[in-house]
Amino acid sequence: MAVGRAERRAERRTKVAVLFADRTDRALDLLELLELAWHDVHGEVSPPEDLIDDILLMSEGNLRQLIRWARLAVEDWRDVRVAADDVRTGP
Repeated sequence: MAVGRAERRAERRTKVAVLFADRTDRALDLLELLELAWHDVHGEVSPPEDLIDDILLMSEGNLRQLIRWARLAVEDWRDVRVAADDVRTGP
């Protein structure tokens, strides 16, 4: 069953709020723009949710970093995945 953009936004709100606090709506707006770009480039409605988690992890709660990693995800999502895996596993 397909989930609409508004439903995905609502589902992501809590985890985005943990990172972005008073900038939650701005971060969610950016994730919506990511979905639009993802659709244009990849022909899918939205990036996989685990990739969204990777992007949020790499952003470290910083909107500029969220923009950077969201753009990179559209260009080559594998780079985001590798970077996030490196952060999760540590040195």
